[in-house]
Amino acid sequence: MKRTFAVMLAVPLWAQGPLSLKEAVRLAVEKHPLMEAARAQVEAAKTRVQQARSAYLPKLNYSESWQRSNNPVFVFSSLLTQHQFTEQNFQIGPLNRPDFLNNFQSQVTVDQILFDAGFTKAQTQSAQLDERMAGEERRRTQTDVIATVVKAYNGAILSEENLKAAQEAVRSAEADLRRAETVRNAGMATDADVLAIRVHLAAVREQEIRRTYEAQIAKAALNEALGLPLDTLHVLSTELRTVPAPAVSLEQEEQSAEQNRPEVQELRFSTSLAEIQSKAAHASLLPQISFRVAFESDRQRFINRGGANWFAGAFLRWNLFNGFGDKARIDEANYQVARARAQQRRLHSAVRLQVRQAYLDLKACEERIKVTEAAVAQAEENLRIIKNRYENGMANVTELLRSETALLEARVRRLAAIHDQRLAAANLDLAAGTLTLDSNVLD
Repeated sequence: MKRTFAVMLAVPLWAQGPLSLKEAVRLAVEKHPLMEAARAQVEAAKTRVQQARSAYLPKLNYSESWQRSNNPVFVFSSLLTQHQFTEQNFQIGPLNRPDFLNNFQSQVTVDQILFDAGFTKAQTQSAQLDERMAGEERRRTQTDVIATVVKAYNGAILSEENLKAAQEAVRSAEADLRRAETVRNAGMATDADVLAIRVHLAAVREQEIRRTYEAQIAKAALNEALGLPLDTLHVLSTELRTVPAPAVSLEQEEQSAEQNRPEVQELRFSTSLAEIQSKAAHASLLPQISFRVAFESDRQRFINRGGANWFAGAFLRWNLFNGFGDKARIDEANYQVARARAQQRRLHSAVRLQVRQAYLDLKACEERIKVTEAAVAQAEENLRIIKNRYENGMANVTELLRSETALLEARVRRLAAIHDQRLAAANLDLAAGTLTLDSNVLD
C-alpha cells in the first residue's frame, strides 16, 4: 500500500484524468517556456513605451559636489556664491594669493524639452509599434505551439492505433496458427504450412514490439510539446477521426491569411516603424528648444548654511552641420522603408502559396481516406473468404498470409490517412491565421 501511494504521488496531478486535444493545447499555451518568453517580451515592450513617453516629462536631478582650491578665480567666485564676500577680499594680497577654500555645492535641476521637432513623438510611436509587433510575435508563438501540440498529440494517437493494429494482427496470426494446426492434424495441410504461419507470427510480433516503443517515443514527444516532464502520464481521450472540412473557398482562405497571419501584421508594423524612423531622422535637422531651472546652495562646510542661488534659462540647439552623418542616417532610414515594403510584397505571395499548399494537401488527404476505407473493407472481406477456403482445403497458406498482410497494411494506411487529414486541417488553419484555442480542428 505504501509503495502504491508513493507512485501515485509521483504522477503529476494533470495526468490523473483523460486529456483531450483541446485541454492539451490550453495546457501548452499556459505552461510552455516559449509562451512564457513571449509574454515576457510583450511586457518588456510595454516598458519601452513608458521609457519613450518619459521624454515629455521634466527631468529632476540632484547633485552634491565638493571642491577645494586656492585658485584665485575659484576662491573669488566661490565666496560670491557662498554669500561670504567682504571688503577684505578686495585686498591685492588675498586677491592674488588666497588661502585654500572649500566649496560644498548642493544643486537641484529641472530640465524640460519644449520643442524637439517631433523626435519624442516619433520615439513614442516607434515604441508603441514595437509593442504591437511583440504582441504579434506572441500570437505567432502561440499558433506555433498549438500546431506543435496538434502534431504531437495526433502522432501519439496514431502510434497507439498502430500498436492496436499490430496487436490485432498478432491475435489473428495466433488464430491462423491454431487453424493451420487443426487443418494439418486433419491431414489437409503439411508442416510447412504451420511453419510459414509461425514465421508470419514472428514478423507481426516484431512489428508489435516496434510499435510499442514508437508509442512511448510519441508520448514523450507530446510531453515535450506541452512543456512537461517527458515521463508524465496521459490518457488521451480525443479519437483519431477525421475533422470537418472547411466551408470556405481557397480564395477566402488566402484573404484570411493576408488579414490574420501574425507574420503579415508584424511586417506591416515593421514597415510603419521604418517610416516613423525616417521621420525621426529628418527631425534631427530641425532646432531643439529646452528650458532649465536650477537651484543651488554653496557653503564652506557641509553642514553650514551658505549662499542660495537659482538659475533659469531657455536654450536653442540647431544642428547646422554634422559631417554629413545626419544625411547618411536619413538615407539609411529611407532604404529601410524600401526594404520593408519589398519584404511585405514577398510575404503576401509566400503566404498565399502556403495556404494553397495546405488547402490542396487537405483535399488530397480526404480523397486518400475514401480510398483507404474502401481498401480496408475489401481486405477484410477477402481475408474472410480466404480463411473459409483454407479451412476447407481450397486455398493454400500463401494466400492466407498474403491476405493477412494486406489487411494489416490497409488498416495502417487508413490510420495514416486520417492522421494526415487532421494535421492538414490544422496546417490550413495555421496558414490562414485562424488557428486558435477554439479552432474546430482541436475537436
